[in-house]
Amino acid sequence: MIALLLKTSLGRFRIVAFLEGCSYLAFALTMPLKYSFAIPQPNFVVGMFHGILFILYVVLALQLAFMQKWTLLKTFWVLLASLVPFGTFYMDAKLLRK
Repeated sequence: MIALLLKTSLGRFRIVAFLEGCSYLAFALTMPLKYSFAIPQPNFVVGMFHGILFILYVVLALQLAFMQKWTLLKTFWVLLASLVPFGTFYMDAKLLRK
């Protein structure tokens, strides 16, 4: 399954979107560690991973928007999905699967 997704730019974007969504949700675990228990290290690691994935997500989304001639509205929703918890999962299910 993953090998099939890696063959297309849309498939690669869907993998990055999934990982970016998971890293966003990982903050729900690391934020209490940082602020309630004064353990900042996991939050730092998750934050770095999430930042890299977020930048990759935006770059791949803009590349796909150009390649597949997405409308501005669809591009807007795909980019907005990365800012909302569970947004990338919803976006994948509603906008990208055909």
